[in-house]
Amino acid sequence: MAHAHGDGRVAIPRRTRRLLTFVSVLLAIATLIGVVLLRSPGDVGKRTGPDIGLISRIYDATVVSTRTGPCANTTAADRVSCHKVRFRLNQGPDKHKTTSIDFPVSPTTPKLTKGDGVVLSYEPKADPGFRYQYSDRQRRPVLLWLAVIFAVAVVALGRLRGIAALVGLAASIVVLLTFVLPAILDGRSPVLVAVFGASAIAYLALYLANGFNTRTTVALLGTLSALALTVLLASAFTSLAQLSGFASEEALLVKIGQHGLDLSGVVLGGMVIGALGALDDMTVTQAAAVWELRSANPQLTRSSIFRSAMRIGRDHVASTVNTLALAYAGAALPLLILFVQSRQSLGTVANSETVATEILSALVGSIGIVASVPLTTWLAARVVGEPGTTGRGRRRPAPTRRPQPHAPRADPESEFWDGPSDEYPPLPRAPASRGREPD
Repeated sequence: MAHAHGDGRVAIPRRTRRLLTFVSVLLAIATLIGVVLLRSPGDVGKRTGPDIGLISRIYDATVVSTRTGPCANTTAADRVSCHKVRFRLNQGPDKHKTTSIDFPVSPTTPKLTKGDGVVLSYEPKADPGFRYQYSDRQRRPVLLWLAVIFAVAVVALGRLRGIAALVGLAASIVVLLTFVLPAILDGRSPVLVAVFGASAIAYLALYLANGFNTRTTVALLGTLSALALTVLLASAFTSLAQLSGFASEEALLVKIGQHGLDLSGVVLGGMVIGALGALDDMTVTQAAAVWELRSANPQLTRSSIFRSAMRIGRDHVASTVNTLALAYAGAALPLLILFVQSRQSLGTVANSETVATEILSALVGSIGIVASVPLTTWLAARVVGEPGTTGRGRRRPAPTRRPQPHAPRADPESEFWDGPSDEYPPLPRAPASRGREPD
C-alpha cells in the first residue's frame, strides 16, 4: 500500500488531504482574524490592579528570627501576645535590610521559623514600619522543581514527541496570559474571547504535540466541532440557570475593578476553556484508533472501522467523564464540606450558585466530550477510505490470493471483525489415517 506523508502506514487520498488542509487553513485564518480583532494591550492588569486594592509589588524575604511577646502599643498587663518575626529583604528598594512584623496569636497565624522563605507585599504610601506586610510563603522553588520533574518524565517517555508536547503546553499558557485574560479585562465579550482563544490553543497544542499530518487535522476538526456544541450548550444553560457570576469574592473584586465586565460571560468562557483539554485528549485518541485499525487490517470497511473505534471511544468516555466530574468536585471540595456541615439537603447544596456553576461546567464539558467521539470517529473513518484505496484516491486492484489449505480459523472474538461468525472459513479437516490407530 502506498504511504501518505506524515500518516504512517495509512494511505490517504490526495484529494481528501487537500480538502482537509483547505478547511483547516480557512479556520486558522478565521481564528487569527478573531484574535487580532479582540486582542487588548498587555498593561490591562496593571491598570486595574490598584483600583481594587491589590498590591502589585511583591518581594522575596527570609525569616531571620522569631519570638513571642506583647504586641506593638500594648503592655504585658494587656495580655495580648504576638509572634514577632524579623525578615531580611532579598529584593526591592530596601534590599539586604530587615523589617519586623507582629502576628497576633491565633489559629490562622503562619508558623514561621528561622530560615523560612516568604514573600512580603510592599506599599510605598503606607506609614514607615507598615510598608511591608506578610503575603505568603515562598513556594516558587518547590513549584520549579516539580515542573522540572514533570518535564523530565514527559521527555523520558515521549522523547521528541514529549518535547513537542511541552512546547504546546507553553504556547497554550502564552495564549491565556497574553490574549484571553487581557481581552476579557479590557471589556471584550468573554464568550468570543474564549471561543477564539480555545481555537488558537487547539491549533497550537495539537499540531505541536502530534505533528502536521492528516490525522492531527482530523482530531483538530473534531475538537472544533465539539467545541462549537459546547459553546451552544454553555450559552443556553448559563442563561436558563441565570448564573450571575458573583458567587466568589474574587469575582466581586474583579467586578469592582472592571465595571464593564460581564461576569456571567466569564463563567461561560471558563466552561469552554475548561472542556478544551479533555476534548483534545478524546479526539486525538479516536483519530489514532481509526488509523491503527486501518493499518492493522487494510481490508476493513469504513463501517467496520467506525464500529470498532466507537467501542474504544465508549471505554474512553466512561473514564474521562468520571475524571472531569471528579476534577470539578475536587476543586470545590472545601465548599462541599462546608455545605455538609450545615446539614443542608443535596438539592439545596446543588441549587447554590457556586455549586451549580461547577455542576453546569462538568455536565456541559462532559456532553461535549461525548459528542466528540462519534464526530471524530466518523470523520476519521471517512478520511481513511474504503479498503484497497490508493494514495491517489483510486481503487487498487484486488491481489490474487493463493489457496491456503491449512490456514488457521479466524478468531471470532477479534476486535477487527464485526460480521457474523458463520462467515469465517471452516477449519481444514485432518486427513484420514490409512492404518490402524495405535492403542
